[in-house]
Formats: sequence, C-alpha cells, structure tokens
Amino acid sequence: MPAIRPALLRRAAATAAAACCALTLLGAAPANAEPAHRDGGQKELTGYFTQWGIYSGFLEKNLITTGEIDHLTELDYGFSDISAAGLCSSGDSWADYQRPFSATEAVNGQADQAGQALLGNFNQLRELKAKYPKLKIVMSIGGWSWSGQFSKLASTAAGRQNFVASCVDQYLKGDIPGLPAGAAAGIFDGFAVDWEYPGEPGNGNPYGPQDTPDYTALMQEFRQQEDQVGQDTGTHYLLTANTSANPAFAAKLELPEIAKVVDWFNVMTFDYHGSWEPTGPTDFSSALFQDPNDPNPAADRYTVDQAVQYYEGQGVRPGQIGLAIPYYAHEWTGVAPGPNGDGLFQPATAGVAGTPNYNQVVTAPGQTHWDPLAAEPYKYDPATGTFASYDDPASVWIKGQYIRAEHLRGTFVWSLDGDTSDGSLTAALGESLNGR
Repeated sequence: MPAIRPALLRRAAATAAAACCALTLLGAAPANAEPAHRDGGQKELTGYFTQWGIYSGFLEKNLITTGEIDHLTELDYGFSDISAAGLCSSGDSWADYQRPFSATEAVNGQADQAGQALLGNFNQLRELKAKYPKLKIVMSIGGWSWSGQFSKLASTAAGRQNFVASCVDQYLKGDIPGLPAGAAAGIFDGFAVDWEYPGEPGNGNPYGPQDTPDYTALMQEFRQQEDQVGQDTGTHYLLTANTSANPAFAAKLELPEIAKVVDWFNVMTFDYHGSWEPTGPTDFSSALFQDPNDPNPAADRYTVDQAVQYYEGQGVRPGQIGLAIPYYAHEWTGVAPGPNGDGLFQPATAGVAGTPNYNQVVTAPGQTHWDPLAAEPYKYDPATGTFASYDDPASVWIKGQYIRAEHLRGTFVWSLDGDTSDGSLTAALGESLNGR
C-alpha cells in the first residue's frame, strides 16, 4: 500500500474537524470582536467591490450596514479598463468619479457638493478609508471583460513602461484625466493585475506563447515603478496577481519569477464547472476536495486543494497563496434527479439557467444537499429540474480552516454584493480565518 502524504492527511483532518464544528460555531464571535483589518497578524480577507454595483443599489455604505467591512483586510475595486493605446483608463467615469452621492448614500452621511473635485465611487472609497484607516484599497486591472489589450501592450518594454506609468499616475498619484492634479491621491494602496489569461484567449482576446515571458516582465515593471513611488511616499504599495487555478493555464506562467515581485497570488479557485458545460454533468464550481464519484475525465476534475498543491509544487510559498471564494452559484436546468434524487453529476438537457448571487440562490426553490467529500453544498429542485452549485456559510468556514491549516495567505471573494443583507458569508469566513 503506498504511503499517504502527511500534507494530505493534515488537509483531510482539518476539513473533517471543520465540518463537525462549522454550523455550531457560525456567528459565535462576540459582538465587540475586533475587525480583521485592525490586526496586521490576521489572514487576508479581500473582498471585491464592483464598479457597477451602484446601478443595482449596492454602494460603499452597504459594506458597513451588512457588517462585511468588519472582516475585510482589503477591498479590491473592479475594474480599471485598458485603452486601445495600452494605457490604464476608466471603463465608466460616471461610476468611478463623476456620480454625486446624496447624504443618505454617502459613507460619511454628507452629500457631495457642487464643484467638488472628486465624486463617484472613488470619493466614497476615500470616505471608507477615512473611517477604516487600516483597510487597504486596491485597484484591480483588466478582468474577464477588459483583458483584451494585455498581450499587445506587454509585448514591448516601452509598452509595459507606458502602461504601468499610466496606472501609477492615475491610481497611486491620483492624476485622473480631466480632474485637478492629485484629486484621487491617497485612495489606492496598489494593484491587482487580472490578465485573463496569459497564453490563453480568455474572452476571445489576442494571445500567444510570448505572453509567458511578457507577463513576467509586466509584473516586474509594476513592482519597479510601485517601489519608485513608494520611496517618495514611504509606502509599500501592494502588487497581487489574479491567476488561474487550472494547472494547464497556470503552467503558462513563470510562477517562481513572478513570486519574487508580487505580495501574493489571488488564485481563482472557482468556476471549475458552469455555463461553458451546458449539457453537464452537473458538478461543483468550487470543490475543496475531489469527490471520487465525479464522472468527468481526470483532466477536468478540479479542486481547490489541487490548485494549492500545484502552486506549491512550482515553488510558490504557502504564504503567497490566496484562494478565491465565489459569492454566486452556477446553475443547470433540465436536470433529472438521478439515482440519489439530488441531481448531482447528472446530465442537463435544457442548458444553463444562470449565475445568481448567493443571496438569490439561498432563497430559491429546492432542497439543499451537502457533499462531505467536496465540502460543498448544492441545491436541486425536482419540480423544475434546476441544479445549483455554490458556497454557503458552512463551506466558506471550512475553507477558512483549510487556509489556516495550510498556512496560506488568505482569500478573496467575488463579489461582496452577492452576500446576504446581514453579511452571513463574510462573517463566517472572517470568523474562521481569525480562529474564532
């Protein structure tokens, strides 16, 4: 019988213990517990705030009313766009810095004034930082929709230098085009580079094998220019890389070299299965461990633990690995109950229903089930044949325990507006990461 790796035993033990305790410990933190971002020794809990959230009523102030802010160490703002000229640019200037906020909408309870230099989300982020001065706020660049210019701009030294300089000027120095110089200074503490993906088409983007060394050079350029500004301000500006959890995609990154310049990797350990598989089989979108009953081919059996093992195997230190947690579900429709009556690992005949937020799927019709091997919930409604894979407070608590057991950097969540009105996911995750 082959020897069992000690690391895997530790992972299994941590998960089993967490599964037994999660439901009883959720919400057990005292009401006056210190927010995570006030203690530099805590695990990272980064939450994504979406630029477009204001159009559906999710404002910066909501982070306070939901209680999510009390668990965050960092807030990532998604996203900065990239212009056709290969420069950082606003994808929605109205949302970013032009929309006036009323007194009832504003973090500080005061309405924006006529002639005010900076408005919109950026000003609300500034107010949030004034109220929570140890909270780091980071500009995320690119993302799924806005990564189309990365391959071209990164292909030359001049392109990389000009691009990074434009990002530094706008978001670190605060020189927003059309506004007074320095109008947005002091808001952002660094960058999360979200190129989806070097060496892969992502959302139909240009790509090629040259992306591999070019991405490394781009991250090195970010580090160099951030450090130069930091010398003048006495500040260490953060640099994180949002990278794929798929080993085939991650293999196109020079991880050991990139690890020398980034503070940590935000490994996108979600979207393992979903809308790109319209006929199924239904499966977990963010499984922690592998359920051996998964009918997918071996190359398509993805787990969070697999991604961690891959990155560590490439020489990335555990303390430089942050894991992603989705605050949304992937759904399939036309799913038969299957032999267990729960729709798991079954084909779908009517395509994909969508990607609702957790705060929507938790109240949707159907029965919630739990897979102890994947450490993930799922919901199945036999009346409509709808199957949903998602994370809930119990599963995120277990992932927090896994992060602690494996000595990882922390986690990031997409996105904070997907949580419930009482911030149940973020509270469970924060309590778990902090050992409460």
